[in-house]
Amino acid sequence: MQGFRSVQRLAYECAEAVAAQLRPGVTEREAARMQREWLRGRGVRDWFHLPFAWFGDRTAFAGFRVPLQFFPTNRELAPGMPFILDLAPVSGGYTADVGYSGCLGPNPVHDRLTRDLRVHRELILREVRERRPLREIYEDVERLMVRQGYHNRHRAYPFGVIAHKVDQVRERRFAPHVFGFGTQSLKGLAKDALRGHREGWSPLWSPYRFSDHPPRPGLWAVEPHLGFRGTGAKFEELLVVTDSRDAQESAFWLDDDLPHVRRWAEADADREPETPGKETPENRTPENRTPEKETSEKGWVA
Repeated sequence: MQGFRSVQRLAYECAEAVAAQLRPGVTEREAARMQREWLRGRGVRDWFHLPFAWFGDRTAFAGFRVPLQFFPTNRELAPGMPFILDLAPVSGGYTADVGYSGCLGPNPVHDRLTRDLRVHRELILREVRERRPLREIYEDVERLMVRQGYHNRHRAYPFGVIAHKVDQVRERRFAPHVFGFGTQSLKGLAKDALRGHREGWSPLWSPYRFSDHPPRPGLWAVEPHLGFRGTGAKFEELLVVTDSRDAQESAFWLDDDLPHVRRWAEADADREPETPGKETPENRTPENRTPEKETSEKGWVA
């Protein structure tokens, strides 16, 4: 666990360092290169996939139809524009795959999206511990997005996956990649796919029949991705699944000291203390809710 935790923290450290350097006019290709150079400077030579960067409406995969559209472009960052950095380094044979959502300046829509991701993290962990089939959990996540007024943008990923398994890989001095993915990692994923096909499970967590099985023990890179009117936001981090009968030990997030988790904790700390008897959106009864508030709770409009 420590090896995977260390490389995941390294990846998030990279994302935060690059995000702090982003300025108006920087392109997606430049942001992807900044991530590669930062990690190579710290000894990374292999990847599950090379770093991605998406700016503006590309954070919501607007108009994406073919896999090549995921690769970084010459789209330039502008004030108020959201961005996502997605990177998957391999270090010491351990793999991480992380997604970091940010914005170049104030953007209320993006802020709301990132806040609303919190309940998806909670739902996924709870239902994995209940050993619900992966396909059903996927559908529950999607239903939650719809109730929030959002679109499911991880549907746009290959096979519509919300997650995939990661494993240790054999380190090599020369680590080639194909279409942006490390060959060693692809071999491991293909090996899992073949074994899973024989045993009735899949290393891809998707909305399709091949994911209609309980969570398989191992590490899963999970990435719920929300979209709303040209703005997208997600997190991606490692979820540990075990065969323990103890609920707490059967599944847990590998690390809770991550940027998006810290943001939610800071928001809790900044929230105004509740006054006893004071009416809040949470305790307001249906009789005295205004139509505007009811609309915002079912699916807010920007």
